Amino acid sequence: MTQKPTYDDEELDILQALEAGTLKPVGDANTRRKAHQATAASTLKKDQRLNIRISSRDLKSLQARAVEEGIPYQTLAASLLHKYVNGHLVNQR
Repeated sequence: MTQKPTYDDEELDILQALEAGTLKPVGDANTRRKAHQATAASTLKKDQRLNIRISSRDLKSLQARAVEEGIPYQTLAASLLHKYVNGHLVNQR
C-alpha cells in the first residue's frame, strides 16, 4: 500500500506554482544542476569499508529481510545505517 505524500506549506506553494505554470527558471540552471549532481555523487559514493561482528541470528534475519526487499543484504545494512545517522529510520512497531 502506497502512502499519500504529505507536504509542508513551502512545498504546497511550490506545487501550486508548478501546476499554475508560474515558475521561472533561474539563469544559472546548468551550473546549479551540475553542482547538485556533484554533491549527490559524493554523498552516495561508497568509499569506506566497515567490518562489524553480529550474531548469526541477526545476520540470518538481515539476509531474509534483504531477500524480501530483493536487494543484497550488504546494501540493506548500508541503507539502514544511512537512514539511522540521518534521523530517517522510523520504528514502525
